[in-house]
Amino acid sequence: MSLTRVLDVALDRSVVLGYTKVGSSLRRRWWPADPEPGSMAGRRVLVTGATSGIGEAMAGSFAALGATVHVLGRNPAKTADSARRLRLAHPTAEVVEELCDLSDLEAVRAWAADLTSRVPSLDGLVHNAGVMTTDREESAQGHEMSLAAHVLGPHLATDLLAPLLAAADGSSVVWMSSGGMYGARLRAEDDDAIEYRTGRFSGVQAYARTKRMQVVLADAWARRLSADDVRVESMHPGWVETAGFAESLPGFNRLTGPLLRDAEDGADTAVWLVATRPESRPGHFWHDRAQRPTTYGWQRSDDPALVARLLAYVASATGTPVLD
Repeated sequence: MSLTRVLDVALDRSVVLGYTKVGSSLRRRWWPADPEPGSMAGRRVLVTGATSGIGEAMAGSFAALGATVHVLGRNPAKTADSARRLRLAHPTAEVVEELCDLSDLEAVRAWAADLTSRVPSLDGLVHNAGVMTTDREESAQGHEMSLAAHVLGPHLATDLLAPLLAAADGSSVVWMSSGGMYGARLRAEDDDAIEYRTGRFSGVQAYARTKRMQVVLADAWARRLSADDVRVESMHPGWVETAGFAESLPGFNRLTGPLLRDAEDGADTAVWLVATRPESRPGHFWHDRAQRPTTYGWQRSDDPALVARLLAYVASATGTPVLD
């Protein structure tokens, strides 16, 4: 192992150093080169949850590289405001507003059909939209809200937009997971576990559980779409200072505030993955431009039977083919 690799792994295992701005500031000394200026000219990228924070920062970075950027939000006013800010910051960029509540599967179907009728191909799709509820809430179709917004809706969107991704000359799908997924094992013993119907509900735990599910899904989608030259990865952004982070975890935000990354730092790896399309090994989980393990050393790998059960449930709930 090189000295930089040893240091990189040490930062990752320390969590506090690796996930904060300390980690990214050190890793910039050795991590892979930035995308070339203008490298995304003529390419089209869609970012969900793009109305603030990491999503808006991603959209701005893609626009700066020359891409046509589709910014998707569920609130019309917030989506319009985000698009306006992006156009002011990047006057030559093409910014397209998209409206969809990704937790509503029927809304996803209608929106995806509309998008498919408007564009010939899609070079990048970033699943960044997220929610964290205090109490257990259900989507329009009766699914636990974190599951609907983080897993079912993005999965269905990927399935419906797969022809657009395949039509591009090499494309990428990135799932924005969270380092918090390390604190949750894959819960797919039965439908009730997947839907978080049993036990005392915790919004933070629901978030972590579905973020681990995203990593499992990304790995399965990577296998499914590899023949079409579509690369699929998941990643975590580290600890990032955003309004949502401060609202959901106020105590943690106050404690770590001086060390938190800004939104552009959190967005960096997703932009780099789409813009440069690096080789990726099974697991396909990234942070700070490097692949990371999906479990820590003391954790067992996800049980293949639980993975299969989750994939079967997601397919059944969304009316899509089962990933394998």
